Amino acid sequence: MATKKAAKKKSSTAKKSSTKKASSKKKTTSAKKARSASKKSSGRKYSPAASKSVETEMRARKKGTLKSRRSGKRVTSKKQAIAIGLSKARKEGKKVPPPKKS
Repeated sequence: MATKKAAKKKSSTAKKSSTKKASSKKKTTSAKKARSASKKSSGRKYSPAASKSVETEMRARKKGTLKSRRSGKRVTSKKQAIAIGLSKARKEGKKVPPPKKS
């Protein structure tokens, strides 16, 4: 009998602690939402026209016709195709953030 009571006490304390944790999580998510709402500035980072140019480069990569500008070799990497599309969009003056400095 004594062991059953001890087991019940342990399970009830575990339940109480889990509910406390859940309530603390809710507080952090609402705080994050408040911060992200105040951080937002001008909406889209990339213009629809820029995404269209990336889309065309991705299609060319799938066909196998996309080539690198400098060396002229065929591009097979998705990342490289996206980079080429964004680079073309920047040169055409479309809304694209500047490339990351490494």
